[in-house]
Amino acid sequence: MNIRNVLIGLVTGILNGLFGSGGGTVAVPAMERFLGVEDKKAHATAIAVILPLSIVSLFIYKGSVDTDWKTVFAVALGGVAGGYVGAGLLQRISNRWLHIVFGGFMLMAAARMIL
Repeated sequence: MNIRNVLIGLVTGILNGLFGSGGGTVAVPAMERFLGVEDKKAHATAIAVILPLSIVSLFIYKGSVDTDWKTVFAVALGGVAGGYVGAGLLQRISNRWLHIVFGGFMLMAAARMIL
């Protein structure tokens, strides 16, 4: 176990708990830059890491925040379908386009949060 892995996991977990799966925007670039993980493998690994983090956060929120379970199940159903499509696209898209699309979504999210 590498201290970098643990630190990236710690930051990702904190952001996931605070923002709700926002840790992926940190986990992917951190794995690429600091751990030397290949682009597509970093994206796939971030998804695998974020699932247990989200489950833990859910149980913590469950006791303190009213959760709309109808929305949870509807969004989860769409998320499963979207995850399947996205995983298929990840295998077909070039690393260059992956960075462009990922960066574009990060910029749009940042602009939305600022404005």
